[in-house]
Amino acid sequence: MAACGAAELAQALSRPLSCLQGPECGRAARLRALEAIRAEVQERPLSSEAVREVFEAQLVRPLARCLAGDAAERCRELALQLLLHGLSRCERPGEALPVLLPVLAQRLGAEPCEELRLGLLQLLGLLLRRGGAAVAPYLSDVVGILQAALLDHYAEVRREGCRCAVACAQAVPEHFHMQSESLIKPLMQTISHQHYRVRVDVIQATGAVIQFGNGKSVDDVLSHLAQRLFDEIPKVRQAVTTVVGEWLLHLRDRYSYFHKVIPLLLSSITDDIPENITLAWTYWEKIGLQWEKENEEDLKDKMDFSVPPSHYPKGVTRPGLGCRELVSRNLSKVLPALCHDLTDWVKSTRVKASQLLYVLLLHAEDHITQHMELLLRTLYQACLDEESEVVRNCVKAAELIGTFVSPKVSLRLITSAFEVTPKPSCLMVLAAVIRGSPKEILQPHLSDLGDTLSQAGVCQQSEEVLYMEQLLCCVQALIEVCQEDCQEICLQLMKVLVTVMAVPSSQHLKEMAEETMCSLAEVQQLDGFLYLYRQHILQLLEWVSVSHDSWTCYSPEILQLDVIATHSGPVIGEALHDFILILKTCLQPNKDPQMRLKLFTLLSELLQKANETINSQGLFPHYLEIVIKDILAPNLQWHAGRTAAAIRTTAVSCLWALIHCQMLAPEEILKVKDALMPQIIAAMDEDSKISRLMGCRIVGGILKVCGRQFDEIQLGKTYPEVLKRLDDASPDVRLTAAHTLIDWFKCLKGSDVKSAMKSHIEFLYQELLIHLDDQDPDTQNAVLEVLKEGSILYPDLLVREVEIAIDKHRTPVYCKQLLHHIQTTREPA
Repeated sequence: MAACGAAELAQALSRPLSCLQGPECGRAARLRALEAIRAEVQERPLSSEAVREVFEAQLVRPLARCLAGDAAERCRELALQLLLHGLSRCERPGEALPVLLPVLAQRLGAEPCEELRLGLLQLLGLLLRRGGAAVAPYLSDVVGILQAALLDHYAEVRREGCRCAVACAQAVPEHFHMQSESLIKPLMQTISHQHYRVRVDVIQATGAVIQFGNGKSVDDVLSHLAQRLFDEIPKVRQAVTTVVGEWLLHLRDRYSYFHKVIPLLLSSITDDIPENITLAWTYWEKIGLQWEKENEEDLKDKMDFSVPPSHYPKGVTRPGLGCRELVSRNLSKVLPALCHDLTDWVKSTRVKASQLLYVLLLHAEDHITQHMELLLRTLYQACLDEESEVVRNCVKAAELIGTFVSPKVSLRLITSAFEVTPKPSCLMVLAAVIRGSPKEILQPHLSDLGDTLSQAGVCQQSEEVLYMEQLLCCVQALIEVCQEDCQEICLQLMKVLVTVMAVPSSQHLKEMAEETMCSLAEVQQLDGFLYLYRQHILQLLEWVSVSHDSWTCYSPEILQLDVIATHSGPVIGEALHDFILILKTCLQPNKDPQMRLKLFTLLSELLQKANETINSQGLFPHYLEIVIKDILAPNLQWHAGRTAAAIRTTAVSCLWALIHCQMLAPEEILKVKDALMPQIIAAMDEDSKISRLMGCRIVGGILKVCGRQFDEIQLGKTYPEVLKRLDDASPDVRLTAAHTLIDWFKCLKGSDVKSAMKSHIEFLYQELLIHLDDQDPDTQNAVLEVLKEGSILYPDLLVREVEIAIDKHRTPVYCKQLLHHIQTTREPA
């Protein structure tokens, strides 16, 4: 179909136009006229020349009047569609600006229909994009329209308003800066809109408005853009990255805003989405290269002679020179605000700040040194954060301090903090710095580090689990980094590990410390941690015993001694002299009772496995006289109080352990029995069941070993207290007492004192027959066995006593069993 000419089209439109412009034309007539115009314009192929002539000459004004004042919504809609259709095909739509802009400004404020308001803004966008410089005289009107559109209730209108703002900035960049500030406030009011697409468009519009407008507005929008970096929608964060990247590349006054905008871009490098990270790195590399070219003269020496660091974090690509210089030169302005954010009350802010800190330090490298005091103060606080991600990022940042800052500086500042009140965070930072340091640079400082960590004011400062964990981390870091060089400070590290293991009620700490001790042995090519003890056992005992004369139950050295004695296994037997002297001093009756109780418990534990611990070298018998006379005997003396009773109980337990493991030879027992027997017999009358039980066992043990060397007086003093124990409330004590009486009878068998003990034996027969009536069958059987053993001495005497017992209606069954036993075992006359 041939293109319709302008004259033919004008003739076709004359009637609808006259109807549309008639003063008495009704709504229906206007609607028919607009429909007719649309049919002529849109359904016929028109040449560009025809469109230009018809629209500019005949249609623009009538349609604009209809759009501005027609009461019918459908008429306004058709007029808007026709304008969009026609102007999109015009070569110079800017010529319609004088007619349309007043209409748009008037109608947008009064139009109730959301779709029409959107269409009006689309028309404005078309005019801005195609009008170019012709928009300049109307810039004030356009900005006024956009201010209203950016705050419209309809989200799509706001989005179109953002696009129009971008188009306006690009259309008249020479003039836009005079009006750009007027758009900042409505943009910032919309930047947190609930629809993420609106937020994206607002961010993009903000970028263009400032890019082509007044750069001073950067200060007004930075905080809002920073908040959008926490947006849960990745596209919103991506928009922020793009905007700040473009600013850093193209903003006219960008050098003035580097310290404010760079942190926003570097924050995107730690984004959760790989695409955003890639975008941020791409922009950052371009910015660095551009800055290098712009400052080539200043960087000439560094570009030509700079030597890459020999030690760098594994798996990390070193940023370019321009990027590093940009951060280094702006770090003093960025760091104070960042450190403030690290202690913010909002968790997400602290996390983002900790991520940014790592990135900044990675770029700053050795320039970190001049900011160490501020950094360390912040890290000490941030490493105590309840949010694990904050702590993890701060520890990574502290490792970079070890990588780039001389240990002479960093370690001096960190260890000086220990002189006040060491905190877990101080140790955490120190461990991280050690991990980040190269071995060869750290080696000259090993001795000082070992001395610092093993100081009582550091390793014994707190029993808090977190504190001890970080202390252990410091040791682990030293072993990991310095390897075989740790031999130089092995004793100091052993002191720290022993202290950690001595923390009560923390089994996992003990396990971790033992693993660390194994690692320490491994790096020294030793077969196990026992070899470490073998190297340092005397020094360790000397270390814990420096003030042993004034120990109390609260002295940490007691727990340390416990660890050394029990954990060193057979090695403690190689330092028995020193160990026994410590016990002798601390277990005197005038020392703290609770402390003595702890040490007796330790001694009892060691004696239970004597050949694997204190007697591993077979030397313990040489110290038995000291142990018994100077340690056990004084503590078996009766004193009032529960603690004193507990001490006697543990002392009795130790004595039983000596006898039970047969460490006391018969001649040794004979030497000490006169001094010990009164206390042992007294122990059988203690309130403590264990004391009574141990007392019975010890008496039985002594009777077995050397009872036949007892005279009648000693034997006469021994059995009465044992006999009383047959009435004990504890079944275990009653059974043990019965076994002890069997040992007593065995001592008299074939003895010269048998006749002298006849009256005692008769008394025992009588009492034992009474105990055959015990309600506990086990006790009855045990007493029966005692009588059977005793019947060998004076069977006739026992038969007579049994018959008397039967007459008194005592247990006939057991008595008959006893008579039968006597008859079958009686020795011939």
